[in-house]
Amino acid sequence: MRGRFLAAALLVLVAGPARAAEIAVLSSTALIGIMKTLVPDFERESGDKIAITFVASGAAKKQIEAGAAAPDVAIVTDAQIADLVREGKIAAGSGANIARLGMGVAVKAGAPKPDISTPEKLKAALLAARTVAYTDPAGGGASGIIFTKVLERLGIADAIKPKARLTTGPVGQLVASGEGELGVQQIPELKAVPGVEIAGPLPGDLQTVTVLTAGVGAGSKDPGAARAFIRFLTSPAAVTVITATGMDKG
Repeated sequence: MRGRFLAAALLVLVAGPARAAEIAVLSSTALIGIMKTLVPDFERESGDKIAITFVASGAAKKQIEAGAAAPDVAIVTDAQIADLVREGKIAAGSGANIARLGMGVAVKAGAPKPDISTPEKLKAALLAARTVAYTDPAGGGASGIIFTKVLERLGIADAIKPKARLTTGPVGQLVASGEGELGVQQIPELKAVPGVEIAGPLPGDLQTVTVLTAGVGAGSKDPGAARAFIRFLTSPAAVTVITATGMDKG
């Protein structure tokens, strides 16, 4: 049923003369899981090819600003897209919100799940953990920057530092391997890794919802194909896939 729905959506979204394009996409790592489903569906029905690179959203923005990356489509945070539009790196008016995602805490599958239902309980769980894995904020990842601020608000940044396990990749991999007893990242990124379970979202006003937005590169060789891909990512068919991963629609 989902396959027929996606196919029908694509026939409408990508209708026109037959042609093939290769669309270079630079995307936040938060979308790795859903792109495994959506990209093949888009390629099969449109005939176009997606060449996608996943990096932390902050690093993606820096690459585009430095000229090291010139994607047809960039998918980073809404604020970063706004900056890139002002800098002339993303085409004005091309932005479309793709998904909203919150932060969560994960444990290795089968391990006890700590109670993190209040800020004080989250603080106690973090202090009790042997190791805490999260995205290296120096790499520009949104979740690492957000969690660093959470640690500061809880007053435990110095206490967590010696047992921090930082990564620029999926935090869930450190949790699944046992290197991180607790892992903190955006929930869909954690859920995309086999062998981990979600203990819960960050509680109360410690939670931050990140909006991921797609935009067409100002130097895109095929802006029409780039816009078609973005339209597909906001179609009802794609939204069904996105929300199934724990994200909210953009």
